[in-house]
Amino acid sequence: MGCGNLFFILVITCSTALITYSIIIISANAPLKQDFPDPTLFSSEQHMIIINKKSNTRLFHTAVTSSDSVYNTWQCRVMYYWFLKQKDKPNSAMGGFTRILHSGQPDTFMEQIPTFVAQPLPSGMDQGYIVLNRPWAFVQWLQQTHIEEDYILMSEPDHIMVKPIPNLARDGMGAAFPFFYIEPKKYESVLRKFFPEERGPITNIDPIGNSPVIVGKDALKKIAPTWMNVSLSMKNDAEADKAFGWVLEMYAYAVASALHDVPNILHKEFMIQPPWDTTTDKTYIIHYTYGCDYDLQGKSTYGKVGEWRFDKRSYQNSWPSRNLSMPPLGVPESVVTLVKMVNEATANIPDWGS
Repeated sequence: MGCGNLFFILVITCSTALITYSIIIISANAPLKQDFPDPTLFSSEQHMIIINKKSNTRLFHTAVTSSDSVYNTWQCRVMYYWFLKQKDKPNSAMGGFTRILHSGQPDTFMEQIPTFVAQPLPSGMDQGYIVLNRPWAFVQWLQQTHIEEDYILMSEPDHIMVKPIPNLARDGMGAAFPFFYIEPKKYESVLRKFFPEERGPITNIDPIGNSPVIVGKDALKKIAPTWMNVSLSMKNDAEADKAFGWVLEMYAYAVASALHDVPNILHKEFMIQPPWDTTTDKTYIIHYTYGCDYDLQGKSTYGKVGEWRFDKRSYQNSWPSRNLSMPPLGVPESVVTLVKMVNEATANIPDWGS
């Protein structure tokens, strides 16, 4: 192990182990610059940033973090296809786009998707929870790039933009989707380790994750290092790790946003999650995180593999084929629209499956 890598591990480990209330307060007021090595930037300026041509100062830059897995890659390609379809339509505040690739190495899609290559956390630091690379990747991206827009939309690979998205943030507040399973009040005793009583009521922590969120660029530059430190600290706290599980990093972002006094306007229409949400008419984003299983009569068999199914996890190691079968009659419109949009994207993306 090289001295530089050892120093890197020691710095992050120490910052994680020592994150007490006083350190959180320091982080809340510190500039973005952290004592970590600069990431290697492989992408050219052309592909790192799309410079917008619009005069609207409320444009946002869409950023999505991704690994180099087949699973994340095919989702990013579908997402970027629909981003391009929606960005120049009326009512859009969509500016540039960046895939933040936290594999540490460029891949074969650098020329197709604007990409910034971030370094992953040192081996073993994520403890098998790869999502911990997300806040660290955002810290690197915000340090190393010039972002034209004044706002950032943090998104995810399994998001499909159904229609152009306006800037829902205003008056110094972010705009976020409320998740029913983010429950600060329920876990107040755990969260007080990271959000002490002196910072105010636990309700100051919004029931959100980091995505989808539209937030001011300058605010995110302050939030991101705190988000990273709180995420690592929570993962190293047995009680917090057990309580929050796979949504730990989401709680960490909500805490970091509250520590920096950035409240969020909650927009239920920001995103839907089929099959539980059945229509797309009022939403901006489809989040296909849940499997969709039905029998041939269109009845849900959720929890049991259906005669017809669409589940992104079926394609963890292989690309979805073009022209996936459509769901049977009676299946909710949201599921039908999801499959239609995936099929349109795969039909038009060059070299699909390669």
